[in-house]
Amino acid sequence: MTKFSVCIDAVFQNRNIAETFHSLNSIGINSVEFWSWWDKDLELLYDLTKDHNINIVCFCTKFVSLTDSNFHEEYLDGLRESIDAAKRLNCKMLITQTGNELDSISRSEQNSNIIDGLKKCKKYLEESDITLLIEPLNTIYDHIGYYLWSSKECVSIIHELESNSIKMLYDIYHQQIMEGDILNTIISNLDVIGHIHCAGHPGRNELNLGEINYSYVFNYLVNAGYNKHFGLEYFPKNKPESFLNELYHQYN
Repeated sequence: MTKFSVCIDAVFQNRNIAETFHSLNSIGINSVEFWSWWDKDLELLYDLTKDHNINIVCFCTKFVSLTDSNFHEEYLDGLRESIDAAKRLNCKMLITQTGNELDSISRSEQNSNIIDGLKKCKKYLEESDITLLIEPLNTIYDHIGYYLWSSKECVSIIHELESNSIKMLYDIYHQQIMEGDILNTIISNLDVIGHIHCAGHPGRNELNLGEINYSYVFNYLVNAGYNKHFGLEYFPKNKPESFLNELYHQYN
Protein backbone atom coordinates (compact mmCIF):
# COMPACT_ATOMS: atom_id res chain seq x y z
CA MET A 1 0.00 0.00 0.00
CA THR A 2 1.30 3.47 -0.94
CA LYS A 3 0.36 6.15 1.59
CA PHE A 4 0.59 9.87 0.85
CA SER A 5 0.70 12.92 3.08
CA VAL A 6 0.21 16.37 1.55
CA CYS A 7 2.25 19.33 2.82
CA ILE A 8 -0.49 21.93 2.79
CA ASP A 9 1.89 24.87 3.29
CA ALA A 10 3.60 24.03 0.00
CA VAL A 11 0.93 22.39 -2.18
CA PHE A 12 -1.95 24.62 -1.07
CA GLN A 13 -0.02 27.76 -0.18
CA ASN A 14 -2.23 30.81 0.38
CA ARG A 15 -5.36 28.61 0.18
CA ASN A 16 -8.00 28.74 2.91
CA ILE A 17 -7.27 25.81 5.21
CA ALA A 18 -10.90 24.70 5.45
CA GLU A 19 -11.15 24.63 1.64
CA THR A 20 -7.90 22.67 1.53
CA PHE A 21 -9.20 19.98 3.87
CA HIS A 22 -12.44 19.78 1.91
CA SER A 23 -10.53 19.33 -1.37
CA LEU A 24 -8.31 16.59 0.07
CA ASN A 25 -11.30 14.82 1.56
CA SER A 26 -13.10 14.84 -1.78
CA ILE A 27 -10.07 13.22 -3.43
CA GLY A 28 -9.74 10.60 -0.70
CA ILE A 29 -6.45 11.74 0.81
CA ASN A 30 -6.59 11.49 4.60
CA SER A 31 -3.13 12.63 5.76
CA VAL A 32 -1.51 16.07 5.83
CA GLU A 33 1.56 17.81 7.16
CA PHE A 34 2.79 21.39 7.27
CA TRP A 35 5.74 23.52 8.27
CA SER A 36 4.86 25.98 11.05
CA TRP A 37 2.21 25.39 13.71
CA TRP A 38 2.59 28.68 15.57
CA ASP A 39 0.87 30.73 12.85
CA LYS A 40 -2.17 28.43 12.69
CA ASP A 41 -5.40 28.15 14.63
CA LEU A 42 -4.83 24.82 16.40
CA GLU A 43 -8.44 24.51 17.52
CA LEU A 44 -9.64 24.98 13.96
CA LEU A 45 -7.06 22.47 12.73
CA TYR A 46 -8.19 19.91 15.28
CA ASP A 47 -11.84 20.39 14.34
CA LEU A 48 -11.02 20.04 10.62
CA THR A 49 -9.15 16.79 11.20
CA LYS A 50 -12.20 15.38 12.96
CA ASP A 51 -14.76 16.73 10.48
CA HIS A 52 -12.86 15.39 7.45
CA ASN A 53 -11.28 12.28 9.00
CA ILE A 54 -7.80 13.57 8.17
CA ASN A 55 -4.77 12.96 10.37
CA ILE A 56 -1.72 15.18 10.78
CA VAL A 57 1.46 13.20 10.11
CA CYS A 58 4.09 15.78 11.07
CA PHE A 59 5.03 19.44 11.29
CA CYS A 60 8.11 21.45 12.23
CA THR A 61 9.44 22.39 15.61
CA LYS A 62 10.67 25.96 16.15
CA PHE A 63 13.50 27.00 13.80
CA VAL A 64 16.37 27.39 16.27
CA SER A 65 20.01 26.50 15.60
CA LEU A 66 21.49 23.28 16.94
CA THR A 67 24.93 23.95 15.46
CA ASP A 68 25.41 26.78 17.96
CA SER A 69 25.31 25.51 21.55
CA ASN A 70 24.40 29.01 22.78
CA PHE A 71 20.89 28.43 21.42
CA HIS A 72 20.26 24.97 22.86
CA GLU A 73 18.03 26.16 25.69
CA GLU A 74 15.97 28.19 23.24
CA TYR A 75 15.77 25.12 21.02
CA LEU A 76 14.50 23.02 23.95
CA ASP A 77 11.88 25.64 24.79
CA GLY A 78 10.66 25.51 21.19
CA LEU A 79 10.65 21.72 21.20
CA ARG A 80 8.57 21.54 24.36
CA GLU A 81 6.07 24.01 22.89
CA SER A 82 5.95 21.97 19.68
CA ILE A 83 5.39 18.74 21.61
CA ASP A 84 2.43 20.39 23.35
CA ALA A 85 1.03 21.44 19.97
CA ALA A 86 1.57 17.94 18.59
CA LYS A 87 -0.33 16.40 21.48
CA ARG A 88 -3.25 18.77 20.88
CA LEU A 89 -3.37 17.67 17.24
CA ASN A 90 -2.73 13.94 17.82
CA CYS A 91 0.45 14.25 15.75
CA LYS A 92 3.26 11.77 16.41
CA MET A 93 6.21 13.30 14.54
CA LEU A 94 8.04 16.63 14.51
CA ILE A 95 10.53 17.83 11.91
CA THR A 96 13.73 19.60 12.85
CA GLN A 97 16.48 21.32 10.93
CA THR A 98 19.98 21.73 12.32
CA GLY A 99 20.54 25.40 11.52
CA ASN A 100 23.15 26.96 9.30
CA GLU A 101 26.84 26.13 9.17
CA LEU A 102 28.99 28.44 11.29
CA ASP A 103 32.20 29.98 9.98
CA SER A 104 33.65 30.46 13.45
CA ILE A 105 33.99 26.79 14.45
CA SER A 106 34.83 23.52 12.71
CA ARG A 107 32.26 21.14 11.27
CA SER A 108 33.32 18.50 13.78
CA GLU A 109 32.49 20.85 16.66
CA GLN A 110 29.17 21.75 15.05
CA ASN A 111 28.42 18.05 14.66
CA SER A 112 29.13 17.57 18.36
CA ASN A 113 26.88 20.53 19.20
CA ILE A 114 24.02 18.98 17.22
CA ILE A 115 24.44 15.66 19.03
CA ASP A 116 24.67 17.33 22.44
CA GLY A 117 21.58 19.40 21.74
CA LEU A 118 19.57 16.41 20.58
CA LYS A 119 20.63 14.34 23.57
CA LYS A 120 18.86 16.91 25.73
CA CYS A 121 15.70 16.30 23.71
CA LYS A 122 15.54 12.55 24.16
CA LYS A 123 13.67 12.45 27.46
CA TYR A 124 10.97 14.87 26.27
CA LEU A 125 10.43 12.89 23.08
CA GLU A 126 10.40 9.52 24.81
CA GLU A 127 8.03 10.71 27.55
CA SER A 128 5.59 12.07 24.97
CA ASP A 129 5.97 9.17 22.49
CA ILE A 130 6.82 11.62 19.70
CA THR A 131 9.49 11.07 17.05
CA LEU A 132 11.81 13.89 16.01
CA LEU A 133 12.82 13.80 12.33
CA ILE A 134 16.19 15.32 11.39
CA GLU A 135 16.17 16.64 7.84
CA PRO A 136 19.19 17.04 5.54
CA LEU A 137 18.59 19.73 2.90
CA ASN A 138 20.23 20.70 -0.36
CA THR A 139 22.68 23.59 -0.12
CA ILE A 140 22.92 24.27 -3.85
CA TYR A 141 19.51 25.73 -4.71
CA ASP A 142 17.16 26.09 -1.74
CA HIS A 143 19.14 26.23 1.50
CA ILE A 144 22.52 27.79 0.84
CA GLY A 145 24.52 27.89 4.08
CA TYR A 146 22.58 25.10 5.80
CA TYR A 147 24.74 22.71 7.83
CA LEU A 148 23.34 19.22 7.29
CA TRP A 149 23.21 18.20 3.63
CA SER A 150 24.56 14.66 3.90
CA SER A 151 22.26 11.72 4.64
CA LYS A 152 25.34 9.75 5.75
CA GLU A 153 26.19 12.35 8.38
CA CYS A 154 22.57 12.39 9.49
CA VAL A 155 22.58 8.60 9.91
CA SER A 156 25.81 8.84 11.90
CA ILE A 157 24.24 11.41 14.23
CA ILE A 158 21.18 9.22 14.76
CA HIS A 159 23.25 6.14 15.54
CA GLU A 160 25.23 8.08 18.12
CA LEU A 161 22.03 9.27 19.82
CA GLU A 162 20.80 5.68 20.32
CA SER A 163 17.12 6.62 20.55
CA ASN A 164 14.13 5.24 18.68
CA SER A 165 12.57 8.68 19.14
CA ILE A 166 15.00 10.38 16.73
CA LYS A 167 15.05 9.43 13.04
CA MET A 168 15.82 10.89 9.63
CA LEU A 169 13.46 12.65 7.26
CA TYR A 170 14.81 11.58 3.88
CA ASP A 171 13.84 14.10 1.22
CA ILE A 172 14.23 12.57 -2.24
CA TYR A 173 14.29 15.98 -3.94
CA HIS A 174 17.07 17.32 -1.71
CA GLN A 175 19.14 14.14 -1.85
CA GLN A 176 18.82 13.73 -5.60
CA ILE A 177 20.58 17.10 -5.79
CA MET A 178 23.23 16.39 -3.15
CA GLU A 179 23.98 12.67 -3.41
CA GLY A 180 21.87 10.70 -5.87
CA ASP A 181 21.79 6.90 -5.41
CA ILE A 182 18.36 7.40 -3.85
CA LEU A 183 17.01 3.86 -3.65
CA ASN A 184 20.16 2.18 -2.37
CA THR A 185 20.52 4.85 0.30
CA ILE A 186 16.93 4.52 1.49
CA ILE A 187 16.96 0.72 1.52
CA SER A 188 20.25 0.70 3.47
CA ASN A 189 18.78 3.01 6.10
CA LEU A 190 15.15 1.95 6.45
CA ASP A 191 15.68 1.41 10.17
CA VAL A 192 16.46 5.09 10.77
CA ILE A 193 14.14 6.70 8.20
CA GLY A 194 10.93 7.90 9.80
CA HIS A 195 9.46 9.78 6.85
CA ILE A 196 10.14 10.52 3.17
CA HIS A 197 9.52 13.75 1.25
CA CYS A 198 8.99 13.98 -2.50
CA ALA A 199 9.09 16.65 -5.21
CA GLY A 200 10.04 16.75 -8.86
CA HIS A 201 13.55 17.81 -9.86
CA PRO A 202 14.48 20.18 -11.33
CA GLY A 203 11.95 22.79 -10.24
CA ARG A 204 10.50 21.21 -7.07
CA ASN A 205 7.15 20.93 -8.81
CA GLU A 206 4.76 18.02 -9.41
CA LEU A 207 6.34 14.59 -9.10
CA ASN A 208 5.65 13.73 -12.73
CA LEU A 209 7.69 16.73 -13.88
CA GLY A 210 11.41 16.06 -13.85
CA GLU A 211 14.09 13.42 -13.90
CA ILE A 212 12.98 11.26 -10.94
CA ASN A 213 10.84 8.24 -11.84
CA TYR A 214 8.55 8.34 -8.83
CA SER A 215 6.34 5.50 -10.04
CA TYR A 216 9.36 3.23 -9.94
CA VAL A 217 10.51 4.70 -6.62
CA PHE A 218 7.15 4.15 -4.89
CA ASN A 219 6.76 0.58 -6.14
CA TYR A 220 10.34 -0.33 -5.31
CA LEU A 221 10.25 1.03 -1.77
CA VAL A 222 6.83 -0.37 -0.89
CA ASN A 223 7.90 -3.80 -2.15
CA ALA A 224 11.08 -3.47 -0.10
CA GLY A 225 9.08 -2.93 3.07
CA TYR A 226 8.64 0.84 3.43
CA ASN A 227 5.17 1.19 4.96
CA LYS A 228 5.15 4.83 6.09
CA HIS A 229 3.88 7.92 4.29
CA PHE A 230 5.42 9.61 1.29
CA GLY A 231 5.15 13.32 2.05
CA LEU A 232 4.24 15.41 -0.99
CA GLU A 233 6.18 18.63 -0.46
CA TYR A 234 6.22 20.35 -3.82
CA PHE A 235 5.17 23.65 -5.38
CA PRO A 236 2.47 23.00 -7.98
CA LYS A 237 2.59 24.45 -11.45
CA ASN A 238 -1.04 23.57 -11.99
CA LYS A 239 -4.19 23.28 -9.89
CA PRO A 240 -3.21 21.01 -6.96
CA GLU A 241 -6.34 18.87 -7.09
CA SER A 242 -5.59 17.70 -10.63
CA PHE A 243 -2.27 15.98 -9.91
CA LEU A 244 -3.25 14.80 -6.42
CA ASN A 245 -6.38 13.14 -7.76
CA GLU A 246 -4.36 11.43 -10.51
CA LEU A 247 -1.69 10.26 -8.05
CA TYR A 248 -4.14 9.03 -5.43
CA HIS A 249 -6.17 6.97 -7.88
CA GLN A 250 -3.05 5.53 -9.49
CA TYR A 251 -2.15 3.86 -6.19
CA ASN A 252 -5.53 3.27 -4.56
